[in-house]
Amino acid sequence: MAVPSFSPRSWIDYIPLLALLARRLSDDEVHSVMDALIADGQLPADKAGIAVTITKVTNEMPREEDIDRVRSNLTTGGWPLADPFTLGTSD
Repeated sequence: MAVPSFSPRSWIDYIPLLALLARRLSDDEVHSVMDALIADGQLPADKAGIAVTITKVTNEMPREEDIDRVRSNLTTGGWPLADPFTLGTSD
């Protein structure tokens, strides 16, 4: 009978790697960020305000993808965004 080439001990080597994987905001966290922006009167929202609020809600650095998700949800809900949304660009 063949014995598998891995052992439960081999999984221990992967635990530090899992910690490095970027985590995505859950839908509930996106709504919590939106609620915090609205409650704090931070509308129209800009990129920096959304990023700071994500950090306050999650205690983690915001990812560009998560900022975009919050922005998209605010737009869909009819909430105003700062113009231009992306700071430092001249379109």
